[in-house]
Amino acid sequence: MEDTAIIDLYFKRSEQAIVETDTKYGGYCYSIAYNILSNREDSEESVSDTYMAAWNTIPPTRPSFLNVFLGKLTRHISIDRWRKRSAKKRGGGEIILALEELENCVDVHNTENAFEQKELTRVLNQFLSSLGETERNVFLCRYWYMDSIQAISEYSGFTQSKVTSMLHRTRGRLRKRLSEEGYL
Repeated sequence: MEDTAIIDLYFKRSEQAIVETDTKYGGYCYSIAYNILSNREDSEESVSDTYMAAWNTIPPTRPSFLNVFLGKLTRHISIDRWRKRSAKKRGGGEIILALEELENCVDVHNTENAFEQKELTRVLNQFLSSLGETERNVFLCRYWYMDSIQAISEYSGFTQSKVTSMLHRTRGRLRKRLSEEGYL
């Protein structure tokens, strides 16, 4: 089913919208959640919460790209679940490593106001647009989808050492860009 038809089902408040969303994007959302949570049950709950959030958000929101909209919801819900879980027990996982890697570039925990957050988003989007397709894909796999270095290596065909090096160089360029823009 096309995304516009699925969104129309949400606007009609048809429960079939959830069924169609799960059919088309269930695996995609689960993959995002699992990369963050590394736990089947928590990932399934995050996906269910994503569908509930979509139900509560559409309408009035009419997303331009349903997959991006759902991915963003899943990511935020999963990170929140991870934070709650890790507040109780400081476990391992890729999310810790990925966030620590970005820590010197972006303060992921503190944004003073909505304007500053929007401006930072604009700068980050410009930065990502300036990257070559391969660099951008590797960067997004690591810091958006929270994929492990090993998984990125398998997807891209690069060695783990090359992926690590590419991410290191890209973070350096991001740090420089954010410094030029006055964020560091």
